[in-house]
Amino acid sequence: MAPIHLVGTCDTKAAELGYLRDLLTRAGHEVILVDVGTGVERAADVPARDIAACHDAPVLGLTDRGQAVAAMGAAFGRWCEANRAGIGAMIGIGGGGGTSIVAAGMRALPYGVPKLMVSTLASGDVAPYVETSDIVMMPAVTDMAGLNRISRHILHNAAQAIAGMAARPYTAPANSKPGIGLSMFGVTTACVTAIVADLKDHECVVFHATGTGGRSMEQLLAEGMLSGLIDITLTEIADELVGGVLSAGAGRLDVLAERAVPWVGSVGALDMVNFWAPRTVPQRFAERLFHHHNPNVTLMRTTPNENAEIGAWIAAKLNRAKGPLRLLLPEGGISALDTPGGAFHDPAVNAALFGALERDLRQTDSHRLIRLPHHINDPAFAAAAAAAFLDIKD
Repeated sequence: MAPIHLVGTCDTKAAELGYLRDLLTRAGHEVILVDVGTGVERAADVPARDIAACHDAPVLGLTDRGQAVAAMGAAFGRWCEANRAGIGAMIGIGGGGGTSIVAAGMRALPYGVPKLMVSTLASGDVAPYVETSDIVMMPAVTDMAGLNRISRHILHNAAQAIAGMAARPYTAPANSKPGIGLSMFGVTTACVTAIVADLKDHECVVFHATGTGGRSMEQLLAEGMLSGLIDITLTEIADELVGGVLSAGAGRLDVLAERAVPWVGSVGALDMVNFWAPRTVPQRFAERLFHHHNPNVTLMRTTPNENAEIGAWIAAKLNRAKGPLRLLLPEGGISALDTPGGAFHDPAVNAALFGALERDLRQTDSHRLIRLPHHINDPAFAAAAAAAFLDIKD
């Protein structure tokens, strides 16, 4: 088994790193100590200067701490990318700067490689550190300023956790089925569930369209772990363009211009923009139509102008796609809330979305838009989506 890499800033966390190394060595693991400090260099198996050498610009000796941390993080990411085959697992410790540096490297490692980050920031918003990776964040509880009765216990638990993950590496079962990604939201669950049932000869990997879900799905596609997408739920795009909280970023759908893979998509949940509790909705939206999904989730109905902008944005992305695609428009409604009598039912608003897509999507033999007289959650729509994917996948 490849060794466990223990990472931290040796200039400030030498005691904690030494304690962790002793624990892991006693557990029978080979340990490689990696120094990502930006101050005085200390002894390590991989010294900070070796990490810094992976950056195009100087890293060590910078007087601005923010610049030094950012540069070392970029350098460590490159180092991990280049050495990923020799890393069996990785455990890191850090405060604000150390967490930023170590997490940048962990994100460069493949999915499934055990990654455990013990951090003073782990009880807050860890999204900037984890992003779309599978990093496990463990709260340090105390600040990392030496060993004490609390920190020894936390670090002991962390060592046992990473040792356990590394001791029994996962072995994937033999599977000859091709993997495909599907995007789903609560209001499109019936559709996606039916599609999965129809595609029994495929391994269907469903992603929750919450921003991270869309990015993760497309990253796995880019890495070749998925062979195509049935992208039914594009609600993340509404959040990106209108200002909701579940955006997948401006790069959503860009992967289609990079990889020639089959893509079947629809406009699921583009009738809504997502916010948290009502108090989180920006004041500029005060007069809009809302649906309170639960006390912590507030949905806002999109407008005709917003739908027209969303449609044009999607079409521009799809026009760059290298592979075959089918865009299916469900004329009967685009979410569970968009049904007769439903909170967001408004065919005129949907018409603005459909019209922009029809106007701007350049249709060819391989790129086609298809209108269907069904609601997105009707079994007939799901069957059509599954059939469309089977038609273009080869």
